[in-house]
Amino acid sequence: MTSPAPDEYFVAPARVRRAFDRASATFDQFSAVHAEVRSRLLERLDLVRLQPNVVVDLGAGTGHATRALQDRYRAAQVIALDRSPKMLQHARKQQRFLRKFSRVAGDAHGLGLRTKSVDLVFSNLMLQWCADPDRVFAEIARVLRPEGLVTFTTLGPDTLRELRGAWDDQHIHVHRFIDMHDLGDALMRAGFAEPVMDTERLTVTYRGLDSLLRELKGSGSTNLAEGRRRTLSARGRLRRARSIYESSAVDGLLPVTLEVVYGHAWAIERPDATASREGVRIPISQIGRRQR
Repeated sequence: MTSPAPDEYFVAPARVRRAFDRASATFDQFSAVHAEVRSRLLERLDLVRLQPNVVVDLGAGTGHATRALQDRYRAAQVIALDRSPKMLQHARKQQRFLRKFSRVAGDAHGLGLRTKSVDLVFSNLMLQWCADPDRVFAEIARVLRPEGLVTFTTLGPDTLRELRGAWDDQHIHVHRFIDMHDLGDALMRAGFAEPVMDTERLTVTYRGLDSLLRELKGSGSTNLAEGRRRTLSARGRLRRARSIYESSAVDGLLPVTLEVVYGHAWAIERPDATASREGVRIPISQIGRRQR
């Protein structure tokens, strides 16, 4: 029996950790997009009535969101959790003298946290680096207490579409990003109630392809897909890609599309579930809008 062909878009967790370890010293310098999306996700918490005791910043990076969450929820224990130990070293700089948060190295596919121990999971632009979103959502559902909230951003399929279209070879140059509706289905499979998904498209401009590639590298957002080209692209290919891309410049600036996906869902009290080949069965009475 032959083994199935490996997924060319698979991103190995160890490869992600090494990439962000390398970028830890330059991440803040090249993370303007990350910071903008983080600010928008934090603003959405203004609409939520929640007084959490334990908050997890999942994929905390250099800790800016962790600090903002600590300031917002002053009485809560806030945990910065990230796959990259070197990112967490830099996150230490965001701690206040009298209000420190915990820093934990861990993987979203297997959170080293107790079951039903967390009230809020906040995650900004982390999920696109996960090989198995279903497993990640299942882990988040496990650690959240009933009535706990997960709120996150990730990137949708239109992200970097201009860069993807500039290459005329058969290699993978841009990751595959998951559609909003598929992520909503994954949340339901994990047992969440009230999944709310929406998207917005941002256009960022750069002065040239080299400027864009420099930012992607400096922020750790490099091409890590299994099917990527393992050698340096020939000068001719790179020159053609630059020519194709830069032909779309407006007033000397290259447009870059980002499809930002927002997700928001509540954990529910799980009834005694019956495992079957079809999965976990939850009575329909347990699914619906929360009564406030």
